[in-house]
Amino acid sequence: MKNMLIDVLIVDDEAFIREGLKYMIEWEELGFTICDEAENGEEAVEKILLYQPGLVLLDIRIPGMSGTEVIQEVRHRGFEGEIIFLSGYTEFTYAQAALEYGAFKYITKPIDEGKLTDAVQAVKEKIERRYDKERSLNQYLKKARSMVLYDLLVGREFDPSINYNELGLYASIYQVVMYENYAPYFQMIDLASLLMIDTGSFERTQIHQREVLLLKNRNALERFQSWVLRYEGGYQKGSPMDSLFFVYGEAVSNIREIGRSYHQCAALIKRRFFCGENQHMLSFEDLPADRGEEETDPAVGRVYGQRFFESIQTGSRSRIARILEELREYVCGKDLEVLNVRHFLVDIFLQVKLNTINTYGKSHDIPFQNNASVIELIENKSYLYEILDYFMQQFEMIMERIGSGSSDSVFEDVLHYINMNYASQLKLEEIAALFGYNSSYFGKLFTQKNGCNFKTYLDNIRIEQSKKLLLETDWKVYEIAAGVGYSHVDVYHQKFKKLVNMSPAEFRRASGAGGEE
Repeated sequence: MKNMLIDVLIVDDEAFIREGLKYMIEWEELGFTICDEAENGEEAVEKILLYQPGLVLLDIRIPGMSGTEVIQEVRHRGFEGEIIFLSGYTEFTYAQAALEYGAFKYITKPIDEGKLTDAVQAVKEKIERRYDKERSLNQYLKKARSMVLYDLLVGREFDPSINYNELGLYASIYQVVMYENYAPYFQMIDLASLLMIDTGSFERTQIHQREVLLLKNRNALERFQSWVLRYEGGYQKGSPMDSLFFVYGEAVSNIREIGRSYHQCAALIKRRFFCGENQHMLSFEDLPADRGEEETDPAVGRVYGQRFFESIQTGSRSRIARILEELREYVCGKDLEVLNVRHFLVDIFLQVKLNTINTYGKSHDIPFQNNASVIELIENKSYLYEILDYFMQQFEMIMERIGSGSSDSVFEDVLHYINMNYASQLKLEEIAALFGYNSSYFGKLFTQKNGCNFKTYLDNIRIEQSKKLLLETDWKVYEIAAGVGYSHVDVYHQKFKKLVNMSPAEFRRASGAGGEE
């Protein structure tokens, strides 16, 4: 309470007495400040409840309500401050009544400065002791509450002797959410603030350096679910999802089951390795079936290695893409430790490398990395899809070296296909599958070979075709937009203006062509 002044309310029906009390002692030096004054009982009750002062100097005989009636009323309505009664009467009955109603002191008039000073100092000491006690108790309760919350989350034995309702932990429904940075260099976002959940509707803590939210009522759960649905269909770059990776367990209706929701999150956060590119969330539904601790089968790894090598020899990119997808499903469908998966994939790749060297090493210059570098590279990849992309890049390199068809000739077919089908709703993933590529790798390879990504290339083709239609036909702008593959004319306008620096209508007018807008 250092440097904090305690409010004092002076209540007396005589103005000169109220004024005298203000200057009788050095209030601020004693740690007090006069907040207001009152001259009758009703006014006293109103201002006591308004200001909640730490000390009230209260004349026992005031108009309207007596001092004892005032203190009885404000105590009944929750006032806990200290009261010093003032009175010109020395009868014991007044003193006794005052003390029965919770007065700290009874001082008779005329008021002695020394007695008032002693009484005020004693009030200050009592308030400070109570404050220190409450602060210690609050700190203890905060610490105890934190420990109780931790025990609930990690699923320790439920303690029926704890009053969870008193600790503010009881609710009709719960759900655990765990989150961390999507990338190390991003600044952590406060998910609770992002969701705009009321303070009393969640608990926040940190376990194993990860942020944990316990959502505590249906409104909070509905807000969170609405937020999840909003981002399931994708998100814009620069949105909060750019910096966040989160997982969530199932909703539970019993406080004893909070641990189950938390342990689902703990298992999910370990499976981040299996996420796809730009995947920012996992739910309890993404957990594999619980079959106990599983291991990869070396014999299965040898089969995959042989199948990849055979596909490389025949130059079958479509088969390689299918096998990569099978491999992804195989490791994702098992409850495997990430380290186990890395070792499994290292063995597969080194088998392909060994078969290639044994078969083509003498007649072809194949620039393989040494085994230690391969192991280090795979060990340092953060995601499964990155390792599978690396496989595809290496298999492409091998096929080119041994003459199993070049990626350049395949890409000529890809570009021809896009140029012939630009008006369709083309998707990168579908084209990749059609030509036998892993979609993530195909996107990177497309950008590398064409100097722009797939969407930009497609937009360029469509806008060029639309320019011809604007000049050579009298089609309306929305008809041209649909004719080149844009289902929304406003998107077409946006793309056209970005690439041509004018709107379609302006382009048509500037060229002197007819047609309707």
